Formats: sequence, C-alpha cells, structure tokens
Amino acid sequence: QHARASPAAAEETDENAKDVIVTGNRAPKAVDKIAGAITVISPAELQRSLAITEDNTAVLAKTVPGYSESNQTLNTLGETMRGRTALYLFDGVPQSTPLRGGSRNATFTDMSTVEKIEVIGGASAAEGIGAAGGVINYISRRATRDGFHANIGGRLGSQFRDDSETWGIKGDIAYKSGSFDVFAAAAYVDRGMTYDAKGRRIGLSASSSLADSTQRNFFLKVGTDLGSAGVQRLEATGSYFKLASKGGYHYVAGNRALGLPDTAEPGPLLVNGRDVLREEFNEFIQGAINYNHSDLFGGNLVMTGYYAKQAMRFGGENSTDRQDPLIAPIGTLVDQSEIRSEKYGLRTSYSRPNFLIDGLEVRVGIDAVHDTTEQRLALTNRVWVPPMKYTSFGPYVQLSWDIGPVTFSGGLRHENGTIKVDDYTTTYFRNRQAVKGGELKYENNLINGGVIVRLGHGFSAFGSYSEGFTLPNVGIPLRNISIPGQSVASTFDELQAVVFKNKEVGVNWRGSWGSFGISRYNSYSPLGSTYGVDPVTLDFVLNRRPIRIKGWDMTAEVRPISQLRFNAVYSTLEGYTTPANFQDRPLNVQLGIVNIAPDKLNLSATWTPTDAISLSFGMDKTFDRTVRTGSTVTERTTGRTLFDLTAKYKVEKVGTVSLGVENLFNKYYFLAFSQIDFFQNYFAGRGRTVSLTLRSDF
Repeated sequence: QHARASPAAAEETDENAKDVIVTGNRAPKAVDKIAGAITVISPAELQRSLAITEDNTAVLAKTVPGYSESNQTLNTLGETMRGRTALYLFDGVPQSTPLRGGSRNATFTDMSTVEKIEVIGGASAAEGIGAAGGVINYISRRATRDGFHANIGGRLGSQFRDDSETWGIKGDIAYKSGSFDVFAAAAYVDRGMTYDAKGRRIGLSASSSLADSTQRNFFLKVGTDLGSAGVQRLEATGSYFKLASKGGYHYVAGNRALGLPDTAEPGPLLVNGRDVLREEFNEFIQGAINYNHSDLFGGNLVMTGYYAKQAMRFGGENSTDRQDPLIAPIGTLVDQSEIRSEKYGLRTSYSRPNFLIDGLEVRVGIDAVHDTTEQRLALTNRVWVPPMKYTSFGPYVQLSWDIGPVTFSGGLRHENGTIKVDDYTTTYFRNRQAVKGGELKYENNLINGGVIVRLGHGFSAFGSYSEGFTLPNVGIPLRNISIPGQSVASTFDELQAVVFKNKEVGVNWRGSWGSFGISRYNSYSPLGSTYGVDPVTLDFVLNRRPIRIKGWDMTAEVRPISQLRFNAVYSTLEGYTTPANFQDRPLNVQLGIVNIAPDKLNLSATWTPTDAISLSFGMDKTFDRTVRTGSTVTERTTGRTLFDLTAKYKVEKVGTVSLGVENLFNKYYFLAFSQIDFFQNYFAGRGRTVSLTLRSDF
C-alpha cells in the first residue's frame, strides 16, 4: 500500500484524522489497510494552497503526484491524473459526466465548504464509472464543536492592473448541541481579468474561464445522532453553486509565429455586425441523505441517497456547425451549447470486521444510479447530443484479512449498465439525418487484489492490481452522424466500454521525523479512448485504440524539528498507443499533452516559529519534454519553474490574516497544454498575483 498523507503543520492537523480515508470504503478506514495509492490533502494544506489561489485544480496539481498542471481556466482538457481522466466526487456524489464529458466538471463548489480531499490513484471501480486515472473526493465540512460558532472571511487579490482585482466574502455558522448539529455556509466571489508576467491580458478560454466571472455558493448540512448509544446517524446535505461569466471581455487571437499569446479586450465581440458574447456558466445543484449505523450486527452500515443536477453552458459562437438556414441566414446564427446532466442514485455499504475469523473484514453493498445527460444548442433549443439515459447497478464484495504484519485484500464488482437513446435528428450541419434510437448494454466484472507487508521500523511494501470501468464520450459520435440509415446500434464499435487494468508496486517509510513513498504503476486499456480534431469544425472526434501508460510517483516529508517541515512531490509518466485504425499493431505511438503531462517536481518548506505565525515557501517545476513516434518529433514542450509564498498570522480578537503570492518572481511562461496548437488555447500563465485573506471566528 502506498499511504500518503499530504503535509500539514503539527498544530493545525489531527494526526489521526489525516491517516483515515472514507473514499471507496464509505466508512473510516486507516490508510495503511487500503491496497492502493492514497493521498489525503489535509485541512491545513488546503488552507495554505487556497491562500495562493482559489483555482480548484491548482490545489491538486501542487499536492497530488500524477495530477497535471492546472489550465488556470474552467476547462480541464489536458488536465489528467496518471494520463487519464479522474472521477470528481463531492461527498461521494459524482460531479463528472462521462456520457458527455465537457472538461468542465472540476469546478462545482466553493472551496470554503471543503474539509479535506481524498484521492485514490489509478483505475478504480470503487465509486462506479469514470475513474480512469483515479478518484478525487471532496469531503465537506460539518459542525464538530459544541455550541454556536461563526466565522466571516474576506479575500482581496490583485495583479495591480485596473481590471485585475478579485474579491470575495464568505461566511459560515456551525451549531452542535448533544446529538444535533448543523453547518451552513455561503460565499460570493467576483473575479477580474488575469495578466501574464509581461502585463498582457490573458485570453478567455473557448471552454470558459475563471477570469471575468462571479461565483455564488450555498451549502447546508444537518445531522443528528440516533438512539441512546449514539451509534446511528442521519444526515442531510444540500448544495447550490453557480459560476458565471460577466461578459465584459472578448477573446482576441494571438500569433504563435511571433510568440504573442491569445489575449482579451473589453467590450462585445462583433462578427458580421452581431454580438456573439453570451453568459457562460457552471451550475451544480445537489442534495443527499446519509444514514449510518456503526454497530449493526457487529458491523457498519452506510446508505446514501442523492440527487444532482448539473448544467455547463459554453460561449456563444457563429461557427459552421451552429448554422441553420431555417432559423437565420447562414453565417449569422449565434448559439451556445449546453451540457445538462441529471442523476439520482443510491450508494450502500455494510462492513463486518472479524467475520468468522479474527482479522477478516467483509464489505458488501450495491450502488445504483440513473443518469440522463444531453447537449443542446441552448439559444435555439436544438438537440445536438440526444438525451442519453444511463441506468447502472453495481453490486460488490470486498475482503480484507490482517495476518500479523501482512494485509491481504481483494474484491469483485459487477457493473451492469444500459444506455437508452430515443430516435433523434442531427443538426443542419450534419445533414439533418434521422437516427434510430436504441439500447447499448454494458456488463463487466471488475476485480482487485492487493497485499501490504509491514516490515518494521516504519517500512512497508505493497503490490496491487485493480480494474476500472468507464464509458467513452458517447455524445461525440452520436452528434457527428451525418450519413443516412444510421442508428445508435451502428455506432457500437465506437461506444464500447473502456476497461482499465492497473498494476502497482511501492515502498513506504514513516517515522517520527518524516516519511517517504515511491510507487511504480502500469495502466493498460485494450480499447482506450483518445481525441482527434475535425479539421472543418475544429471539434473533437473519438478514436478507439489500445493505450498503455507507465509512471512513477514519489512523495517525501522531512521534519528535522517540530517547527520546520520540508516536502517533495515528484511524478513522471509516459503513454503509448497504436497508429490509427491498427489495433493489432505494436503500441509505438507516444501520447502527447492531451493525455500525458510533463514530469513535475513540487518542493515546499514550512516554518512555524509560534502558534500565531506560519511561513511557507514553495517551488513548482515542470520539465521539458519531447514526444516522438519513431524518429519523428511530434510534440515538444518547454518546462518552467515557479515559486510561491504564504504567510499567516493570528491576530488576537481579530482573526487569521493570510498573505499569498503566486508566481513570486513574476516568471513569464506558457502553459504546457498551450504549447501545442489546439483551438484558442495559446495562453501564457498568470503573472505575479497577491492575495490577502482574513478569517474571523466567533
């Protein structure tokens, strides 16, 4: 087992809490009993990262090995975990939409509601479909102290340009009395524009940006312990989140030949005299009811029912695939695509320790979900991707057996799913083809197994095998049908499930003055899923080929004295596939930036001289990389080294003041994903950004 807990200052972190994970287990379990690569990002580490930036995925990029560089926008295309897409969860509720992934589902809550983040690296079927590269579960806060407590916080960030200010106000209340508790939070953030280190305004992503946006978030959690012994708990949560563009700027293309990145200018974007700017947004709404019984026939029962509704609207365009002469003359029609997903489900788990024999734990359960996902051209209410109704039942059994210093684990999950699509008609651009609906059935048995050996003196070694399951981006081939006589069934070769097989070995050491972990993984999918680009629409098309990805993850922490801590995170990986339409050929085509991130090294030092003062200095480095197919160079990206600084001071009777400086030395660089020519992606990275945060507790 590769148990990694992200660093946290001793005075800020409960050591027992950071060594417990619930993702994939539904009940607390020590990380040294879980066969897999685990990262737990503690509350203290979250607060340090958020003092620098409120970019949700930037936190992951700094702390999770194998997670790629953040794109610094809402768009996560090219943001991968171990070369594949990750499954994002919020309290176990899926935020991802694998039926029509829009690369926009990593931003679904204000981070002030998050207590910690639990990450399982590698393909996993533990939480159902979608976990190709791993599972990332954001765990929300709750009331834990008796009595009434409240806090209000403010944030001000700037790059010292007229339109670069970002400000926000956030507050929460917590009340706990006896068996009853309630936690409520609200946040509002107003973001200005962002600038690179040369003072040039950074362009707006075609898939929407964090810049020039507002963000609203409301969260409520109410719980009560039941019974005289307090072994039962009933809890309800509700969350509303919306991030929307303000529409004050428009995209302006740069010039790669001259090294001028894409930029933005104020005012509307006029095409043929028409304004194509429209509001873009992410809107996520969810509710859940959770029941837990920690002593039911000697075991632990967890049941969660949930409902989630998600809408992701993209920017206005008058491109060729938006046109329809029945609505407006060709070249004049402006429209926005919108991905909508509505899902409800049930997650259950019952675990029984010391089942029949000492040390044997058995966990059984069943997960069920119904997900309806579609993509529409929202302004004209046209079908682009028809509603896809996915129903899945996933019973599973998992065993864990402790025999002295050795833990064996293994399990089976049976995934049984069906996609139903009604008859539909494609758009004018796809020749208005009538497509016959139908059903696609998916049935897979997914196994896992592992062994952990505790060698003594803080050393342990592990080996594991796990399988994951997901669906390809079903919506892309369905919306691209353009010839007569097609049906949903006729596209089955493109829509077959993707099964991932992940093998991993590693060694860990944990002691009084630090820790170290290293693991090697090999992930293979016999029928993978990659993207190509349509040369006419510049939209993505789906390619199905075998894929193999190999890599190394490493973490280290050194605490020479209690007030000083050093941390390191390193990852390197490479991926290969076959030439197009040659699945029986060797895997000798090297994967590029859409899948495989450059090697990275993150270093940090934290000094806490007193309970009131904390200082952190960090380095974030990505390395140069050259991608070849045979002797031909197909990609070349240049790395960069950035530094950041955080300082925290507790002012008596006022609160905690935090200063964060991102890109401390104002380094000019291009994002790795921007160095390869895709559609409207030639972006420089953010220049120096200074943020001041105040949090007052009452």
